[in-house]
Amino acid sequence: MSSNKIDLVLFGARGDLSRRKLFPALFQLDKADLLSANTRIAAVARQELESAEFVEQMGETLKTNLGDDWCDTVWSRFKKRIEYIRIEFSKKEQFNALKDWSDESRTLIFYMATPPSMFGIICQHLDEANCIDAKSRIVLEKPIGHDLESSKEVNDTVGKFFPESGIYRIDHYLGKETVQNLLALRFANRIIHTQWDNSSIDHIQITAAETVGIEGRWTYYDGVGQLRDMVQNHLLQLLSLVAMEPPNKVEADEIRAEKVKLLKAMTPINKNNVFDHAVRGQYSAGSISDDPVVGYMEEEGSAENSSNNETFVALKVFVDNWRWAGVPFYLRTGKRMKEKVTQIVITYKDNPHAIFSDDDSGANNRLVIILQQNEGIQLEMLSKKQCMKERSSLEKRTLNLDFLDPNDDGRIVDAYERLLLEVLNGDQWLFVSRDEVEASWQWCDDLLQAWSDNEADVKYYSAGSWGPGKSESLIENDGRSWYLA
Repeated sequence: MSSNKIDLVLFGARGDLSRRKLFPALFQLDKADLLSANTRIAAVARQELESAEFVEQMGETLKTNLGDDWCDTVWSRFKKRIEYIRIEFSKKEQFNALKDWSDESRTLIFYMATPPSMFGIICQHLDEANCIDAKSRIVLEKPIGHDLESSKEVNDTVGKFFPESGIYRIDHYLGKETVQNLLALRFANRIIHTQWDNSSIDHIQITAAETVGIEGRWTYYDGVGQLRDMVQNHLLQLLSLVAMEPPNKVEADEIRAEKVKLLKAMTPINKNNVFDHAVRGQYSAGSISDDPVVGYMEEEGSAENSSNNETFVALKVFVDNWRWAGVPFYLRTGKRMKEKVTQIVITYKDNPHAIFSDDDSGANNRLVIILQQNEGIQLEMLSKKQCMKERSSLEKRTLNLDFLDPNDDGRIVDAYERLLLEVLNGDQWLFVSRDEVEASWQWCDDLLQAWSDNEADVKYYSAGSWGPGKSESLIENDGRSWYLA
């Protein structure tokens, strides 16, 4: 259970993230008795609303979103924690209401479920209202800038008011049970750890595919693209956890330092190798689950002229260190793909000598780490067929590590539950450091510049496919193929 002198101030309390993720996660923490009895929640937003009205509306939203996880008894105590405070973020005098609500003997945690453009003005007004002290913490949602320079501006602005030890940068992938299990899988199991390098591993794939399109965000997304939206944060975080060196301890500073080293060891993709190592794509009209969908340029809010913005990225990445020399990391992410799936696939090398007659089946050993739809880890192995007619025929079998714990009511904990709990506990191990943000932006900026210098056009792919054909050749030219379960 978190410290009993914690108050959470949630800016953007009426936004989509708060309704879909943050309040459900806090409710689940209360249900699991992981919130101290007197933890309070200040729900801050701009709308003119009475506190009782906000609480009633949030109750209906939670009841719908939580489904079978809803509990009247939990709600009766949880709702008593919540007080709605109306603040127009640009008006500093309104922040006095938050000061009146706060208690100097308690730790204030400020959660910025707002656009990053509001971070600076909110921090400034909090400081002017004397709401920030040495105990205060702040939680930032992505994006932290749109390139290296702007990320430094965001970090510098927030850093004027909070020390690095008090800043919690969210990447919700890091809250997933499977991602956390990467550390245990790699470093607690000798049978895995001793095979985790270029002597045993042929290549690694990381896929984050979505079936959804832009969902009404065309104007925003067209200035961002899939590289900034998914690769710079989620995929590079996954890559760094997969490939980093062992930390001395499972502590925030140790883990984050190793991730920074890994990010800085990634070989740049520049104008000389960009066409061999990177593919940009954009979806055209197609179908998802047999339902027709429009192309990117026909989405609501799209511009009249054409756009060269990417909705798909495939990359071949190398890490320049002794452990991974020569091992390619294939990354791909896109919208309007055939299936919604996020997974990491470690493919091991073939045996140097085959002694079984049908050992040419091509069934390499693979470790498949599934983040969604269902979280878990699978190990694909070869086993003898249960067959009397054939003496030593082989078949692929899968060992499955199921993450569903019968003690957790048969559900996998949502990423935001874990992340909010760690914020309340004051532990940064699942959060991104400034150095990580800037190292990943540096690498992505080089790639963006390479695309710009070479005037790289997007390759079109039909909605409901696995991306443009060029992404297939990116890996097939190496004698490999994208993994499909």
